[in-house]
Amino acid sequence: MEKLIKIKSTCVPVNIENIDTDQIIPARFLKATDKKGFGDNLFRDWRYDKEGKLKPEFPLNNPKYKGQILVAGKNFGSGSSREHATWAVAGYGFRGVISSFFADIFKNNALNNGVLPVQVSEVFLKSLFEKIEANPDLEIEVDLEKQVVKMGGMAEHFEINEYKKECLMKGYDDIDYLLNIKDEIEAFEKNRAYFL
Repeated sequence: MEKLIKIKSTCVPVNIENIDTDQIIPARFLKATDKKGFGDNLFRDWRYDKEGKLKPEFPLNNPKYKGQILVAGKNFGSGSSREHATWAVAGYGFRGVISSFFADIFKNNALNNGVLPVQVSEVFLKSLFEKIEANPDLEIEVDLEKQVVKMGGMAEHFEINEYKKECLMKGYDDIDYLLNIKDEIEAFEKNRAYFL
């Protein structure tokens, strides 16, 4: 995975609550077994009409919104446990998602795939949506090391699992992490007493 320490970017706001994984990536696109191409179908049924034409009113289709941060309404990623939803978010180019609540399975899938879920208060999220709407060029800074998200004169702390934080900052998946501590594991095994 690519290292993630800080994201400084404009945002794409999708101010809708209870966005589930079927809305993030519809079930008909789940036949693929690798991550390629999923970004093209992120929010497919919201982005395109039945004839396959872009709906200009949807934020991802609006040229004034761009960036590496998706800002979503409360309860993002609920529904099924499909990892493909995170593949679609990452494949579109988002490195982080900001919301006031994430479904646990989506949050874990995001962390395992190099996407940072940043959970903020509802007050902060509301203010963020208002500021982006007023100024689509507003840059947000998400500092993973300090666990702080900043916009304008506001800042808010966010929580993250320490292990996953280390993995994101070093660009490790779970296997990379174990390979990185291989010498420690081998030393532990050599000194361990076995009882039969």
